[in-house]
Amino acid sequence: MTFAELLERTGGMGRFQILQVTLLCLPILLLASHNLLQNFSAAIPDHKCKINITQDNNISSYKKGWVRLSAPLDKKGKPDRCLEYVEVQWSMMGTNDTWSNISNIATRPCTEGWDYNRDEFSSTIISEWDLVCGRKNRRQLAQSIYMAGVLVGAIVLGGLSDRFGRKSMLVWSHFQLAVSGICTAFAPNYLSYCIFRFITGMALSGIGLNTTALIVEWVPTKVRTIAGTLAGFSYTSGQLVLAGVAYVIRDWRWLQLYVSLPFFICFFYSWWFPESARWLVLAGKPEKALKELKRVAWFNGKKEESKKITLETLETEMMKEMACGKSKNTIFDLIRTRTIRRISFALSFVWFSTSFAYYGLAMDLQKFDVSIYLIQVIFGAVDFPSKIISTAAMIYIGRRFTQTFSLILGGLAIMANIFVPDEMQIIRTGLAVFGKGCLAASFSCVFLYTTELYPTVIRQSGLGLGSTMARVGGIVAPLIKMFGDFYPFLPLLIYGGAPIISGLLALLLPETVNKPLTDTIDEVENG
Repeated sequence: MTFAELLERTGGMGRFQILQVTLLCLPILLLASHNLLQNFSAAIPDHKCKINITQDNNISSYKKGWVRLSAPLDKKGKPDRCLEYVEVQWSMMGTNDTWSNISNIATRPCTEGWDYNRDEFSSTIISEWDLVCGRKNRRQLAQSIYMAGVLVGAIVLGGLSDRFGRKSMLVWSHFQLAVSGICTAFAPNYLSYCIFRFITGMALSGIGLNTTALIVEWVPTKVRTIAGTLAGFSYTSGQLVLAGVAYVIRDWRWLQLYVSLPFFICFFYSWWFPESARWLVLAGKPEKALKELKRVAWFNGKKEESKKITLETLETEMMKEMACGKSKNTIFDLIRTRTIRRISFALSFVWFSTSFAYYGLAMDLQKFDVSIYLIQVIFGAVDFPSKIISTAAMIYIGRRFTQTFSLILGGLAIMANIFVPDEMQIIRTGLAVFGKGCLAASFSCVFLYTTELYPTVIRQSGLGLGSTMARVGGIVAPLIKMFGDFYPFLPLLIYGGAPIISGLLALLLPETVNKPLTDTIDEVENG
């Protein structure tokens, strides 16, 4: 008897599985809010150098002429955001001054701080801590630090869940995100903000990894694809929720608070989840596994079947898996054997390039010259058809084809923008949205594909490796934009080329559609 057969005897996709998947997917709605939060909390409002009004006693003249004459004009003919004249140059409104010698007037960096346009954002970390001009790189640094936290969380919490269980790490991650998210909302300075965001990123990894594991390890094989992709749809819906919440709440501290408080609710109800019985068996805890199986059978209305499952039958039928569970597995098992090593190599590139290109597109929404709230909705909405199509493809065609096709198509869409002129903004935005949709489909596939490719004894370590590579991609993505200062086409070439290469590498992966989950490394090597 396999574990899949035990699940069928306890009710298959019964009431318990439906309720569990629903409750596990609810927190995913707000994970998108934290991942993409800096699009709003760190939005850059229009700004200009603040005036020292005492330089001129005529306040009426200040009101009429300062904007034009206190700062030089940039390339777009607007007052420079970072420079001011050493001496304010006054001129009456409506005069015909051509300012032919304007370049000869001495300038300096803003000395009195900045005035910010608060029509769209009442407060962001940019306006609160003056992260502009000479300190503008701190905006990207804050996001990279957050992504570094997600990376560390993938390494630490992914490994700990293989040792201490999926449920315990999920409960802790909900609590950690709630506390650190609230602390971020009350951060007194930029440094503390970055520290709390780092801790929040760690918790986000713990939630994502253990949610995926609990879903796929408690549902039957035939519905694994649909159940696994529901988390992806929840994340997509969360992008729309973020746009709506950010539109209503324009102060970054209140926005941070509102997307963090609900995780206390998730923390309390996550104690109800049973631990993965599959993991308990492999961890050498058959008594607890039996207890959880009986609990699920009872919840599904299979009381008679629950009585038939005894410790003796569980130990007899799953002797091989229990023997394997007594062995010690480490992260080095991800590269120790030939087939697992090939899987780890290909998946590492897939995770890295998907995240790298995805965040290269999704974390700079202000560049599209349309409402940031509208573009967030568009970027979120495109994921729905993308994931529906990818789910159907995973079921009827296979995981390998879906993974390869979505990556290559997304990469080509990004690279196509190299040949589209800057003034054709609608076409450029459309290609970016299409490419982002393809990458969302790739994310949806690789999460499920990874859990199916790795055996149970190292499944969380494998997910941790993949998530680690994804976060490395998220950290590197903002740095690539700097190459655009030298060669404008280079960032698009890199963002598009990486998914194409990893799409080809995905062809090295075995197909897993409609196949039961493996429990041991030997099963994978001999499969």
